[in-house]
Amino acid sequence: MSSLDPVSPGILSRVMKPARYTGHEWNSVSKAPDEYVVNFVLAMPDVYEVGMSNLGLKILYEVLNNRPDTFAERVYAPWVDMEAEMRTAGIKLHTLESKRPVDQCDIIGFSLQYELSYSNVLNMLDLAGIRLLAAERDESQPLVVCGGPCAFNAEPMTDFVDFFILGEAEEVIAEVAAAIAEWKQAGRPGGKTGILKRLAGLQGIYVPRFYEVDYQADGAVEAIKPLIPEAKAVIVKRVIQELDQITFATKPIVPFIEIVHDRIMLELFRGCTRGCRFCQAGVIYRPVRERKLETLFNHVQQLIDNTGYNEISLVSLSSADYSCLSHLITELIERFKEQGVSVSLPSLRIDSFSIDLAKQVQQVRKSGLTFAPEAGTQRLRDVINKGVTEENLTEAVSAAFKSGWSTIKLYFMIGLPTETDEDIAGIAALAQRVADLYKQLKGRKGAKVTVSVSSFVPKPHTAFEWFGQNPVEELERKQKLLRSLIKDRSISLSWHDARTSFLEGVFARGDRRLGKVLLRAWQNGAKFDGWSEHFNYAVWMEAFAAEGIDPVFYANRERALQEYLPWEHLSAGVDKSFLAREWQAAKDAAFTPDCRHENCMACGVCQELEVNVVDWGQA
Repeated sequence: MSSLDPVSPGILSRVMKPARYTGHEWNSVSKAPDEYVVNFVLAMPDVYEVGMSNLGLKILYEVLNNRPDTFAERVYAPWVDMEAEMRTAGIKLHTLESKRPVDQCDIIGFSLQYELSYSNVLNMLDLAGIRLLAAERDESQPLVVCGGPCAFNAEPMTDFVDFFILGEAEEVIAEVAAAIAEWKQAGRPGGKTGILKRLAGLQGIYVPRFYEVDYQADGAVEAIKPLIPEAKAVIVKRVIQELDQITFATKPIVPFIEIVHDRIMLELFRGCTRGCRFCQAGVIYRPVRERKLETLFNHVQQLIDNTGYNEISLVSLSSADYSCLSHLITELIERFKEQGVSVSLPSLRIDSFSIDLAKQVQQVRKSGLTFAPEAGTQRLRDVINKGVTEENLTEAVSAAFKSGWSTIKLYFMIGLPTETDEDIAGIAALAQRVADLYKQLKGRKGAKVTVSVSSFVPKPHTAFEWFGQNPVEELERKQKLLRSLIKDRSISLSWHDARTSFLEGVFARGDRRLGKVLLRAWQNGAKFDGWSEHFNYAVWMEAFAAEGIDPVFYANRERALQEYLPWEHLSAGVDKSFLAREWQAAKDAAFTPDCRHENCMACGVCQELEVNVVDWGQA
């Protein structure tokens, strides 16, 4: 423990997992803070184990610390036991590397992966002694920036954030650091407003204080308009064209305790053009850009050398779609088998499943396989453009059972557009057919089928952004119906709390007026809302009532195609007209092919961003 560490051994002895707070992990960076111009804090508004597993933050940590004028440090949300100790002892939130109080740094950047983490952002700012409202922070306090998928509807967080980064941040984060360094060296001309004006000129940067919002009489947003010349009418995301040319996290920090993804994380490519209509990631990370095989092999060797990990997890939106996957896995296993290195695949698309690949990556032991049919009937799979059939699932599961697997996990959603009770019944029927298939092939029972059901949340920048989310009562009715239809003991069912999905839907499609609800809910105790043991629905409903805001207006209201949406000024590069066509195609249950292998579907992203699909299998 550093002599500067404000947390005493006595405090560490009283909290769960004290290694969350000690720092000094292998590969963590230490610089003399006074020698460096920009003191950057990378923050995840969740516990250490979650934050340390975020690949994006690992990459940015390496990008920033490779700069001689920047010192990037980390901070995560203290668990409730440590927070209580810190507040009792008057200890401010501080970085893991130098133990510097966060409020003494130049800038703190939060990764917003999930709407239910917003209350933790406020809690961390308060623990750091930083004023929550951006308008009340003076020159002595850090700039607050947010990025991640939730930044594509930044509006609910605008009261608290100085600027947002849209899209892939490797290049723009370096531009931000350089701008702050030059501003500080020049004597901070124009103060905080001066640096924010400069940042507003960079592509992918949104500074909300430079915009005003007009509302219609019915409460819908009328327009969001820039107030100064530096502010663009539409902020377009940043995107990296050549993934092989940018820094990857080849020297990630190795924790002292087990984290969520405690293994090598190998990013094969970015983007997905499958076109599932519910999927926000498939839109905001377009287009597909693959890394070369040799780049991946080099990354793996460096990662093994720098970390000692012996498991590689292939992490991309749909890793099985990597055009050179078979060659990659074969070569990885061959090259690194003497080092005892294994390879794991995440959940698999049913139509791209290869039992041969599964056999390769699970030569030692056959853990369970995971598939995501998403919907229980072919009609509804057509609505969401899933592009797979029950026959695909039957073939994949049959091959798995014949090859020795007996544990299958199936992911579904309820509450999808046009869903009926017949579609709910289809989930139970499909799970039963999988269980029966094992008995048919093996002549005995013994399959273990897990059905995991989440409640659909319509997200911005998708074909379903206009859809009114099912009310909580309807989602709970559907959950109850599904439970009643599953009777086989070999099938287990898990589901998400419909109330958390409702709150997620409110903030996913919300506007600036939700900031006061968030502030009040936090003041009344809301935090760790993504953790079931801490989520307090009543606190949130009381906050909505106290502020005179109807959450149903945001989550459950179907919106007209012509309505101006709160994220209209934040662009992922995909045309709204394309999303509208996909919304109509969903209603018609019409299939839209993958533009990576078929004709261009004119979504607009390649033209708007001047970036192309990179597919080395077709090169």
